[in-house]
Amino acid sequence: MTVKSAQILWIVAVVAMGMTAAMNLFGGIGTVCAAFLTDNFPPMLVLKDHQWLYQRMMLITIAIGIAGVSATFGLFRGGSHAYRNALLVLIVGAVMGELHARSSLVLRGKMVPANIKFYINLFTLVLFLIMGLPSIRGGISFSKPRGKKEATAAGGMAALLVGVMMLTMPLWVGSSHTYEGTDWTGVLQPGLSIVGLAFAAGGLGVFLKAAATVIRQPESTVLANELRP
Repeated sequence: MTVKSAQILWIVAVVAMGMTAAMNLFGGIGTVCAAFLTDNFPPMLVLKDHQWLYQRMMLITIAIGIAGVSATFGLFRGGSHAYRNALLVLIVGAVMGELHARSSLVLRGKMVPANIKFYINLFTLVLFLIMGLPSIRGGISFSKPRGKKEATAAGGMAALLVGVMMLTMPLWVGSSHTYEGTDWTGVLQPGLSIVGLAFAAGGLGVFLKAAATVIRQPESTVLANELRP
């Protein structure tokens, strides 16, 4: 594995971790209608006797999201436990995501959008398990702090994906949050769209500029920077 390809894989890992952390935060906050506001949303009345379960899943999922943000910053900083911490958060996130999706299917007859959160957690967990293989992990070196260009590229792409998630939220959440023709996600507009557009546009610009610098940098220069104490 070349040093440059290791840089790219590290960026992919950090972006996936940041996206997963954001999805857990959104998913946890979005569970408030099932956890506390069932009387306000008639389709959620079926969950009234199970609010205690959704309240716990909501709080735990938000905590997982916060831990995921911390783990993402840990990957930026590097350290002997950076990879382990990220992996633990992903394992707990995947387990909680599966529990949430399964509960929704059994109690409501629908898994959306809890299943999307589960799939994203599972995808990132599998990605990190693959990157944890000795032949790959040694090249990526999660324990080392990364350069400014790599961190900027990863941060830009993460911001872009979070922005896209905000902008497209009505598309992948709306069908399960619509009652008598009213899409509940509309209460978050236009604020959600404005913030999402700002994240997406800003993140794309930052990512493209930093990624171009990383790609154009000669392999010899990258290797010298990696070996520099």
